[in-house]
Amino acid sequence: MNNSRRKFVKNMSLGIAAVSTFNPLSKPYADKIKIGVIGTGLRGQAHISTLLKRTDTEITAICDIEPKMLEMSRKLFKDTGKPLPKIFTGDAYAYRKLLDPKSIDAVIIATPWELHTPMILDALAGGLKYIATEVVLGVTLEDHFEVVRSTEKNNAQVMMLENACYRRDTLAITNMVRQGLFGELIHLQGGYQHDLRGVKFNDGITPYNSGAEFGEKGFSEAKWRTNHSVNRNGDLYPTHGVGPLAVMLDINRGNRFESLNSFSTKARGLHNYIAKKGGADHPNTKVLFKLGDVVTTHIKCTNGETILLQHDTNLPRPYSLGFRVQGTGGIWMNLNNGIYIEGQSKYDHERWDDAKEWLEKYDHPLWKRWSKEAYQTGHDGIDFFVMNAFIEAAKRKEPTPMDVYDAASWSAITPLSENSIELGNETVTFPDFTGGKWMSRKNDFASTDAY
Repeated sequence: MNNSRRKFVKNMSLGIAAVSTFNPLSKPYADKIKIGVIGTGLRGQAHISTLLKRTDTEITAICDIEPKMLEMSRKLFKDTGKPLPKIFTGDAYAYRKLLDPKSIDAVIIATPWELHTPMILDALAGGLKYIATEVVLGVTLEDHFEVVRSTEKNNAQVMMLENACYRRDTLAITNMVRQGLFGELIHLQGGYQHDLRGVKFNDGITPYNSGAEFGEKGFSEAKWRTNHSVNRNGDLYPTHGVGPLAVMLDINRGNRFESLNSFSTKARGLHNYIAKKGGADHPNTKVLFKLGDVVTTHIKCTNGETILLQHDTNLPRPYSLGFRVQGTGGIWMNLNNGIYIEGQSKYDHERWDDAKEWLEKYDHPLWKRWSKEAYQTGHDGIDFFVMNAFIEAAKRKEPTPMDVYDAASWSAITPLSENSIELGNETVTFPDFTGGKWMSRKNDFASTDAY
């Protein structure tokens, strides 16, 4: 723990003494809660926009160190006629002044990956009981253990905002899994297969597809995200793919990840993109990128299932999370939009059913109830659901539907995959962040149409 955080924790010690035994489930239902937002970049602004559409939340404080992002955020409030929040800025630790449980009920963290863990820990030390963070939870394996330990110690709720768990197709498939249509699950696949070259590099002024700069000369995600591709080699963004699959497999609720191994290809895509955008003599063509263009990770589960994940962000390709759910009774693959259920499909096993009819038939109650509201938000509506889940849990003083154990298990795939690759693709043991509680916990994710 650095000296700066030691000082912060010491200053909050009296407050911690007052709240350390507080049960977040003991208060009555709140009609409206106050929210603080740390990080007003483009992702933070998306969350602000979602929250400004609600009548049960008030954003009372925001924080960022980038004046341009703060000005863009101010405009969101002005455009909706909502009161401007208190703004914290000026230095890298300005956010700590926002973390006051007397002023806010919950905080949302939408900052660069490497800042998530220290900001979560400071929020917990400050006495906040409801903390939402963008993916990922942390960078190192120890980051994940620290967050879990502190969350347990402070009897708080830490939820990672993994919106892919609320995709309309994956929730329909989850519905089918729970009704037994796929039989016993055997093998699942997913990943993050998204051409991010135009995100990792820009002209320093506009965010996407505009140049070959990154780091201090970049703008938005190119300012920080690309450095992870320079310095790290592993599945850097596993949660979009693994989150929905973990829900279907009851991970941390009767099942768990047991081990994994990862393989990485050579790195060519980012160098070629720089040369194409900036010319062969651009200084960034000399940068050596550690991240392989395609990283493949295989996970073994305690109940005998396997999961195959792929991270593929450096090459030209259309977007896909590459889902496959296969069991003893059937299979779904989203790449070909196909489903086959033995004994129920229109055709024999040589031909796929169009998944559309099945997905409509088994559309999840959440989507049936909230689709109108959902489609007013980003990412085809899933931003509404993940934020709604966090807000409703905070209002009701209930556990969040995705908790700190989920966040740690899904996000820890990154450092574990880095470790496996560094060890020559060895199989590494997956830690049990629940401390054995996975054996008795029940899976109630999206079990109703409430949230």
